[in-house]
Amino acid sequence: MAVDRAEEAEATTEAIAAGTAAVRYYPVAPGVRLNVRSGPGTAYPVVRVLPEGAKVPIFCQTPGTTVTGPYGTSKIWDNIDNGEYVSDAYVKTGSDGYVAPRCS
Repeated sequence: MAVDRAEEAEATTEAIAAGTAAVRYYPVAPGVRLNVRSGPGTAYPVVRVLPEGAKVPIFCQTPGTTVTGPYGTSKIWDNIDNGEYVSDAYVKTGSDGYVAPRCS
């Protein structure tokens, strides 16, 4: 088994060296079932609802509708999957600004 772990560590090192980084997950505010929308704003339809205790990846961020939530007021929307956005005001990123690249 030690060989397998060594190979995994080497593969991880190679991936990092190649410029790929692990996706970071951020917690949604406690006690919140968060609406996931098809675009960066409250006018976009809800495509699903995240359960309480969810953590989300942030692939990129973009400005959209201003929302007030547990983590302040923000116009930043987090892209958590293809065509899926949540308001950054409900995600604990530790910052009032952008923590991921802007969506193109």
